[in-house]
Amino acid sequence: MLPLRSISMWLPTLRSIAVRNSAKVLPKQYKFSENNVAVAATTTTFQYDSVRHYAKGKQKEKARNKGVKFATYKLPEDQLNEIINVDAYRNKLEKALEVLQADYIKHLSLRSTTGSIETVKVKVDGEEHELQDIAQVIRNNPKTIVIDMIAFPQFIQAALQALQKSGLNINPQQENTTIYIPVPKVTKEHRVTLAKNAKALFIKGRDQIKAAQNEVIRKVKNNTTISEDDNHAVQGQLTEIANEYVSKAEKIFETKQNELLNN
Repeated sequence: MLPLRSISMWLPTLRSIAVRNSAKVLPKQYKFSENNVAVAATTTTFQYDSVRHYAKGKQKEKARNKGVKFATYKLPEDQLNEIINVDAYRNKLEKALEVLQADYIKHLSLRSTTGSIETVKVKVDGEEHELQDIAQVIRNNPKTIVIDMIAFPQFIQAALQALQKSGLNINPQQENTTIYIPVPKVTKEHRVTLAKNAKALFIKGRDQIKAAQNEVIRKVKNNTTISEDDNHAVQGQLTEIANEYVSKAEKIFETKQNELLNN
């Protein structure tokens, strides 16, 4: 039998080994006798779990220093309007959609129309003019469009070049001061060309929306009368509104592209 003093010396060592190995050990009994009396000593090992507590406030501060923005809430519409004129902002974005739709109607028809011909840009003496400003455009019959240049005969060559480069798949023919345009048949190649033009116009409209967004966000960033959190919240809300209009523009584009390629 081991004396009581010897066992007491070994107990701390046993505990340290158990904790280091993270082992769950059931209680064990050590029997010894002292003065001819049986005594039981019980040792138990304990497993400690380490838990890390992170300071979220410090993390956010570090993230902000790196340019990360947090918008944990949204401002009510009335409070948002006190900071920026939301109606004027939406009107500007809506205008970009209207321009996109108008361009699709004028320039991306499967059949050449007088509307698309009238808005062809003609460059004269370094300035651009719509064809309808320097000529009279008439739909003579379903197969022919007539352009009367008698008022500005000196612009005929410039008008011919503009029509040939318009992407409308037309072949203008001049006779004196009159230009005749046979309405072309719709070919697969023509459809593909129009679809490409539709995408280019969509990108132009999307860029206009983003430009309006960036303009108003610059004003918000320079607003020192509101808190940093409110500033970030406003920027996030303005970005969400712009993204809504980009999605609308994308749907208009997809509808037009499907019309051009499949109808």
